[in-house]
Amino acid sequence: MRMLEEFFPEFTQKLDEIDKLYEEKRKIDEKTYQFICFALSIKGRSKPCVLKHFKGALEAGATVEELSYIFALTMREAAGADDCWTHDVLGDWQDIIAGNIDCSCSK
Repeated sequence: MRMLEEFFPEFTQKLDEIDKLYEEKRKIDEKTYQFICFALSIKGRSKPCVLKHFKGALEAGATVEELSYIFALTMREAAGADDCWTHDVLGDWQDIIAGNIDCSCSK
């Protein structure tokens, strides 16, 4: 965001406005909000956001044990989704081996 803050500050200001709107309209408690953001940050592989929401969850009353559960749940759900998606993609593996499916990729 540093580059955007420098070269497109109007965009980052709008993101700040969205954050304020989310906070004003939030229908869930702070701890639940932090759990969701923590999980999304893990999946999004954003180190600053993982740290921010880990700390935010603790400040909202979460325990490290609860955060460990959210961490494990995020990893498990991601693994399940990756497993299902990959099986769908490779469902015709015999046709791939036989050369009957074009991957449309450069060689």
